[in-house]
Amino acid sequence: MTWSSLSLSLIDSCWLFLALCFLVAFSVHKASAQLPREYRKSSLLTLFQDLIRYGKTKQTLHRAEWLRVFDVPKRWFWHFYAISVCWNIFLLLLSFNFIYQLQSYPPWLTGILEILTGVPSSFGQAPQLSTVLVLLLLCVHSLRRLLECLFVSVFSDGAMHLVQYLFGLGYYIVLGLTVLCSDLTAKGPGTLLSCSDWIRAAGFVLFIAASLLQHQSMVLLAGLRKGKSGRVETLAHRVPEGGWFELVSCPHYFAELLIYVSLGFTLGGFSFTWWLVVLYVLFNQALAGQLCHDLYISKYESYPKHRRAFIPFVL
Repeated sequence: MTWSSLSLSLIDSCWLFLALCFLVAFSVHKASAQLPREYRKSSLLTLFQDLIRYGKTKQTLHRAEWLRVFDVPKRWFWHFYAISVCWNIFLLLLSFNFIYQLQSYPPWLTGILEILTGVPSSFGQAPQLSTVLVLLLLCVHSLRRLLECLFVSVFSDGAMHLVQYLFGLGYYIVLGLTVLCSDLTAKGPGTLLSCSDWIRAAGFVLFIAASLLQHQSMVLLAGLRKGKSGRVETLAHRVPEGGWFELVSCPHYFAELLIYVSLGFTLGGFSFTWWLVVLYVLFNQALAGQLCHDLYISKYESYPKHRRAFIPFVL
């Protein structure tokens, strides 16, 4: 879908629905903090908190034993990025084949894109180079995060809900398809050399800067559990310091948002579908960041009061 159209496709509706779900979850979490203690311990709110928390924010949650049956290790995060790398490389190869060999997408993929966008296959053209670039950047992002999970991050015995795990497995599959959907519904020239070329260039620069910020933040977090020799010395949680941690509790979440914004610019800045993805990422990361921020404040009395949750000076 483009800005000039008012109707929502299936893929647009899905991302909008997810964005609204996380906005509601964020609002409910903020509101529940003002409730009396007995209400906050209700079974319904406990189930809600169990579904939205993971890692260190779940460890402080008092919940029934039967809820722990649905726990899976947080260290399984690398599964998401492994799937993302494989899937998006596959889509990237198909796109290259479409451009240079003039062989269209396989019928099963074309059928999926038709259902998601409502655009018939006869309207389809070879993917724009900006679309291919976004797929490539997604591969780079996922590969970096995979390597960070395997070789940089130090995971404790933190857990996530099985629902979160299954959602994560499918997330990057749908994300890659969304890039192709954005291309299928796009209008305008099919090359990078267009009037919006500067927007794409800015997006590429922002992607690099945000990726560096996120990597620096992951290294600083891992360093809290490592000694000078680089070996893991503790699995305890500590107050993060240095870099953008001086401004926000979760700069890696802010960097994640910037990465998705950069991909929107790389697509030319006019993909309504992709900005719905950005809206979802905003509310998703806001919720995760607020949960971490609340934990730090409650656990450390001397926690810096000027720090925001994940957007400097704003949220």
